Amino acid sequence: MKTCILFPGQGAQAIGMGKDFFETSAAVRALFEEASDASKIDLKALIFDGTEEELKQTRNTQVALALVECAASLCVREHGIETHGAAGFSLGEWPALVEVGALPFGLMIRLVAERGRLMDEAGRRSGGSTMAAVMNLEPAKIEAALAAAGINDVWVANYNSPAQAVISGTEAGMDKAEPAIKEAGAKRVIRLKVSGAFHSPIMRYAYDGFKEFISDVAFADPVKEFYSNVTGGRVASGAELKRLAAEQIVSPVRWMDEEAAIAAAGYGQLLEAGPGSVLAGLWKSVGSEIPFRSCSTVDAVASISL
Repeated sequence: MKTCILFPGQGAQAIGMGKDFFETSAAVRALFEEASDASKIDLKALIFDGTEEELKQTRNTQVALALVECAASLCVREHGIETHGAAGFSLGEWPALVEVGALPFGLMIRLVAERGRLMDEAGRRSGGSTMAAVMNLEPAKIEAALAAAGINDVWVANYNSPAQAVISGTEAGMDKAEPAIKEAGAKRVIRLKVSGAFHSPIMRYAYDGFKEFISDVAFADPVKEFYSNVTGGRVASGAELKRLAAEQIVSPVRWMDEEAAIAAAGYGQLLEAGPGSVLAGLWKSVGSEIPFRSCSTVDAVASISL
């Protein structure tokens, strides 16, 4: 049976995440040490003993989540479960790149640390930008409402499901976009507590800096199936993965397209590797009958292998 493993993005983090992986696996403890060395952050202290305020800072969140999600996938392997493909939502693409053999773990952490720093800085330089979740309005209608209102500094950033999307833009643009989107039929528009307008042109500073930062980095061709946020489909070339890794910062997450591609690829089960169940909820919203299982704890993983 083919298995695809999926990795969530920012917003899934929580103090204490991955602690049971750490306590039960020497290999996971080694991952924590390697990630702390690569990122120059004491990740054990941050994740297990830090504050929510510290953890939600973009420069900390991204490396912490990438580490814990790789710990979850390591637990999956330790329980004898083989995966055949991977995808990740936004930040989740980075542990997915490790899963498919495109990057070694330590290098991935170093790249994610710089990505988080640059995205945090881009948000600070924007002069005021944010994101908002739009409920009960399909993404195409959101785009039409923004166009009809002449709003050119707000964009759809995450195509999550037929009834949910996330928009990114300037604070001023958001103030105009919210009533326009509600008038178009949205049930709610919920501002998110983020440090900038991710997956939008406002992240151009981060894109430029990150593209330069990875210029000498080689991405290997994936040895398992990999699905891209930017294209919404499968990518089989390391060179293409490298290009998309930078573009993803300023491009929307086409998660619905990825779900469709994964559903068509013949997988018998899907695993969500990391804290929370956000991706399980999005998968359920498209009505797929492929079994979706959590890998948020050791016990959850053990139940899959039985």
